[in-house]
Amino acid sequence: MINRLVKQAQKGDKEALLQLILDKQDDYYRLAWSYMKNKNDALDVMEDMIVILYEQIQTLRKREAFYSWSKKILVRCCYRAFREQKKMTRLADNQAELVTASDQVEQKHQELELDYLLAQLNRIMLK
Repeated sequence: MINRLVKQAQKGDKEALLQLILDKQDDYYRLAWSYMKNKNDALDVMEDMIVILYEQIQTLRKREAFYSWSKKILVRCCYRAFREQKKMTRLADNQAELVTASDQVEQKHQELELDYLLAQLNRIMLK
């Protein structure tokens, strides 16, 4: 059955690929969740896996190895998601540092303006 569905999927039959995925959807979800620890992230990496399966199904040589092949792809999608999350965290941290630095510059600028105005006021008062 698996060989037949994989063969059909390799010929472009989307329904065959969908059937292969649906047959093991719970296994895929559990694997994705074990890495991602979050329902939404697990579903996101599963979507990524499905796209890759669709694009790369023709490269699969051993049709009987479909499920192990697809799970390896899913794990790679999880690792890619981790790397992207790490980059986003670094970007967010850098953005926060830039905002803080910008706020500090603005505050210093306001202090200097206030000092200037106070100096002008003192000069006027002393006349």
